Amino acid sequence: MATTTPSKPSKAADTARDNRAKLLERAMSRHSYSGDALIEVLHTAQELYGFLTPDLLKSIARKLRLPPSRVLGVATFYHFFSLEPKGEHSYIVCLGTACYVKGALGLLETLERRCAKAGRTSPDGKVSVNSARCIGACGLAPAVIRDGEIVGRLTPRQVTEDLDRIGVK
Repeated sequence: MATTTPSKPSKAADTARDNRAKLLERAMSRHSYSGDALIEVLHTAQELYGFLTPDLLKSIARKLRLPPSRVLGVATFYHFFSLEPKGEHSYIVCLGTACYVKGALGLLETLERRCAKAGRTSPDGKVSVNSARCIGACGLAPAVIRDGEIVGRLTPRQVTEDLDRIGVK
């Protein structure tokens, strides 16, 4: 009877994992492990890992000698930090006054019905949905930042067509 050995992660995967940890450590060291550099360290961690896991936040808190609650508070306060993996595509719906009055809520409802609630990523990993208080594009109301580009004067039907085009069910 043949025996099998459990599969091990490839050396390339191990090296990438090790390099990310080393790069994050280097970023913290560059700032002398100062709690004042928390936002910069969180940016570096998110760039390296894609999103901020609870274990990663705890590790950063320990190394910067900060309470975990402060690190989590900063990570959840700023919209550019993510505590879950981001989708292949992203939609940020502006909910500022001009956009809201011109129908932004309908855009958000369409995205939430088809993809995920605001602040979440769809189960298939295709789309991240978020909202913002204002993106400064009031003349284009209602406006959305789609995959990093501002798109204005959108309708729920156009959002639906866009989701169909990228294969969201």
